[in-house]
Amino acid sequence: MIAIVDLGIGNLANVRKALGGVITSDPYEIERADKIVLPGVGNFGAVMKRLEPLKGTILDAINEGKPFLGICLGMQLLFEWSEESEGKGLEVFKGNVVKFKGVRVPHIGWNQVFPAKECPLFEGIKNGSYFYFVHSYYVNPQDKEVIAAITDYESKGNKVVFPSAVCKDNVFGVQFHPEKSSKNGLKLLENFRRL
Repeated sequence: MIAIVDLGIGNLANVRKALGGVITSDPYEIERADKIVLPGVGNFGAVMKRLEPLKGTILDAINEGKPFLGICLGMQLLFEWSEESEGKGLEVFKGNVVKFKGVRVPHIGWNQVFPAKECPLFEGIKNGSYFYFVHSYYVNPQDKEVIAAITDYESKGNKVVFPSAVCKDNVFGVQFHPEKSSKNGLKLLENFRRL
């Protein structure tokens, strides 16, 4: 069973449609799940406050080796803190979350994703495939080894290359929205489901 963590924000129906699973905020259900997905939209600090009652359950599951996928803000919450607001993240990865500078924000629309290392999420997906993004912040991992894919965003004559996916052991994160990314996104979610 896949638990899709419900923090009362965002459209989780598309994620469930693509993955199956159960939308839940019940710690017992999350504990029983084989895999966990944390989709996120909104403000880092505010969402982390909502996540606080489930933090221990989620970290226990990660430490037990259960596959975990953070989507958009859900990936950012894997890090220590964000420039967006006060509050600590889940601190699974060292590093922080920073705001785009010198380019138009938010970064909205289709953009290419280039794998930076082997990661089971991208199996059968072509290098440079397009995925759908909506965000103003991106992760800045201390350990560059966790970066699974990168994307370059160009606007206003400037370019920012940022990590668009992370992957280490059983923990995965994507900055884009696979549930809104047509067949590439569905393939990525299918790869996660099969782990």
